[in-house]
Amino acid sequence: MLILGIETSCDETAAAVVARDADGRGRILADVVHSQLADHAPYGGVVPEIAARAHVEILDDLIDRAMREAGVGFAALSGVAATAGPGLIGGVIVGLMTAKAIADVHALPLVAVNHLEGHALTPRLTDAVAFPYLLLLVSGGHTQFVAVEGLGRYRRIGTTIDDALGEAFDKTAKLLGLPYPGGPQVERLARTGNAARFDLPRPLMRRDSLDFSFSGLKTALRLEAEALQPLDDATIADLCAGFQAAVTDVIRFKAKLALKRFRELTGVAAPTLVTAGGVAANKAVAAALAEAAATVGGRVVVPPGKLCTDNGAMIAWAGAERLAAGLVDGLDAQARARWPLDADAAPKLGSGQLGAKA
Repeated sequence: MLILGIETSCDETAAAVVARDADGRGRILADVVHSQLADHAPYGGVVPEIAARAHVEILDDLIDRAMREAGVGFAALSGVAATAGPGLIGGVIVGLMTAKAIADVHALPLVAVNHLEGHALTPRLTDAVAFPYLLLLVSGGHTQFVAVEGLGRYRRIGTTIDDALGEAFDKTAKLLGLPYPGGPQVERLARTGNAARFDLPRPLMRRDSLDFSFSGLKTALRLEAEALQPLDDATIADLCAGFQAAVTDVIRFKAKLALKRFRELTGVAAPTLVTAGGVAANKAVAAALAEAAATVGGRVVVPPGKLCTDNGAMIAWAGAERLAAGLVDGLDAQARARWPLDADAAPKLGSGQLGAKA
């Protein structure tokens, strides 16, 4: 089974071709990603209109490149998959409409993929992880624990009630005058800073909740920074170190609790914790998760960094898994700005026309 995957949910334009063998294992034949970081850096964050226009300009050539790298033509494909949400709606529409056109012209099955499912299923492509497993999705838009019980069976057991962790990293960097993208800048400076200099809060560190909150931590850091203006390099490094230390303490604590909860839910004695999303590349966060897993006899699986951030391979693989299960979509599949993995769960923060906020 050969699947073309298209990803355009935010500021990466991506296309990939993935093979799914008869034994259920996957192989990446081509994985091409064009980052728009340079386009958005002057604004300190992603500008949706700029992102959507860039997808339009780049996507066709990127698909052609992926197909050539894979050494296949459209006639060899078993289907085409594209992110249908959640994400910046303009970009999602570009990728989904392109996939619909390819599917229609070449009479291929279409799979409209939930971007979060792409992240959730990536360890099955990279490490052949068997169901069930626990997923910690940590990105600029999401921070949540999800019990991945099977294809299409996702149970959210914890989520953020305000900022996602990646968003908190980026906003902290912007507050401190660091360049975009801010997360890697905060991590870099934290290595040289004194984490003990500032007494920053550890939000929601209580045993009865797997939810996260990072807005109060971000506010506390802002107040410390404002009190010490103008900031010198050492103070900025100390603030970064203090912020990252607070985050890793929370992550470690929550991960221990989540793994115990997951073990109770599934009966799995040695649970697997999978991390995905851009923040999964943070080495301090990864170390905290490894410590948490060790305390309950579990293990941590982190896909390669390129496959933790947005990419076409994860969309192609999710499409392959769904197509193998006989799950296809019509050309009337809708693009969605919001699309929770656990669509049947009660919204954490209410719901509107676009769906649940969290």
